[in-house]
Amino acid sequence: MRKLHPASIAVRSLSRSLNTGFVFFIVGVVVSPGGNGMNLLSVFALVAFGIVTGIVYEFAYYQRFRYELTADTLDVSSGVISRRDRELPLGRIQNVDIRQNVVERLLGISAVHIETAGGGETEVSLRYVDEDEAHRLRRQLRRGGSAESNRADAFEDEEQGPESATMGAEDDDGELLFEITPRELAILSIFTIDPGASVLGGIALSFASGFDPATLIPADRIAELPGPASGLLALAWGILLFGLAAWIISAALTFTRYYAFRLTRVDDELYYERGLLQRYSGTIPLEKVQTLTISESIPFRWFGYAALSVETAGYAPGQESRGAESAIPLATTDRVYALARAIEPFGSVELESPPRRARERYAVRYLLVVAVFLAAGYLATRYTPVVRRWYVLSGVAVLVPIAAHLKWRNRGFRVSDRYFFTRTGFWRRTTKVVPLYRVQSILHEATLFQRRRRIANVTADTASSASFFGRVATAYDVDATRGLDIQNEIEARLQERLRARNRQQSSRRWTANSSEIIDGEESDDRDA
Repeated sequence: MRKLHPASIAVRSLSRSLNTGFVFFIVGVVVSPGGNGMNLLSVFALVAFGIVTGIVYEFAYYQRFRYELTADTLDVSSGVISRRDRELPLGRIQNVDIRQNVVERLLGISAVHIETAGGGETEVSLRYVDEDEAHRLRRQLRRGGSAESNRADAFEDEEQGPESATMGAEDDDGELLFEITPRELAILSIFTIDPGASVLGGIALSFASGFDPATLIPADRIAELPGPASGLLALAWGILLFGLAAWIISAALTFTRYYAFRLTRVDDELYYERGLLQRYSGTIPLEKVQTLTISESIPFRWFGYAALSVETAGYAPGQESRGAESAIPLATTDRVYALARAIEPFGSVELESPPRRARERYAVRYLLVVAVFLAAGYLATRYTPVVRRWYVLSGVAVLVPIAAHLKWRNRGFRVSDRYFFTRTGFWRRTTKVVPLYRVQSILHEATLFQRRRRIANVTADTASSASFFGRVATAYDVDATRGLDIQNEIEARLQERLRARNRQQSSRRWTANSSEIIDGEESDDRDA
């Protein structure tokens, strides 16, 4: 069995020792003797002990971690205090990702993350192995890990040299499907809002102000204004600075995340790579695609751009836990649809809208929201002197019909011979394409308020991890009777597609067995 790269001890020890050192520092501060003065020597001793403990643990982890790729499984043995032996069937492996930050690229090592069907978390992480070994593992796992392919890869590596494994077979014989342009990267960076940027923006402003926010406010000009106006202006100025800092950090994070994004097709897999400071690369097996999601967010939709996500079993790109992976982060809408049809030939997308009474339901819902805000403004005016002219909020009611119509207009569904289409969302309009043979279950459900208007939701659930986050393909607010027809239609066509696929697979197996028999007879004749 193989071991990790020796440099993994240093990289992992750095992270582990910092964590354990910080924990022992907190413990030392709390329990340190010395009365009014702290015994710094004892605190530093505890911190040093924590750092040494982390280094020793990572060295033991390196010594006890082993992995081996066999003909049918990937065997992993690990554990410092308690041993853990795992066997991952190669047929269950969904994705193999390779990640490198700046330090790891300088050391020539990579982290390999292997995911299996049935879960959204990484099943096995090899941190860290040599770059050549990382690409060799991904190449062999993609080919099924058979002994023949392993021997063939080893022979190729010997013949072509060690640099061939680093390049990877994915880069040599793959078809380039997409490469992000500087214009697309700039638009993506400017208009993408990263959730973590707000926290980083607050931290940046704190350091910039020397932990005194008052230093960032132009006190001289604000002081000239009347009392209430000066307070509101100071608040608005602080919000503006915070938003500007968060926007700049969000743009920088998005730029570094999707820098040099490339998508390549290699046989029946998609191979992607991206990143400036930290490089990501991985595979998406096309034979295990569960759902295609085309996203058209505002303001990207104004410029004619969209994004494409490819979801496989146990893996839904776009999840924050996976670093917002996507097949196409941003491209023109026509190009996104063309690339999506290259993966699944679903044809045109002409959807059926929900009944008009669903639009009335949206209007009533929004009017209730406006009524709640008006009531809150009235109560605030009655019992506090802060809010004045609360009735101005009633002007928002003018926008209710427009919002209800836009919501209704951007929802739709359709069932074709091979696919189930759904669309929803105005600010972020998503169109989902689900192959019928991937459907696990069909749900027809209606709330109390939906039943009063004789409408319901129809959901086609798949094995994708998006099911755990409520992002499955759902036809919202369809006619209740039409929803039952959709459910029966999906079930009937699902069985048809499964029978057709079973016949195709049986035909392929019969052809393969016949070829093996013919090859065996020819071999016997030659031997004779």
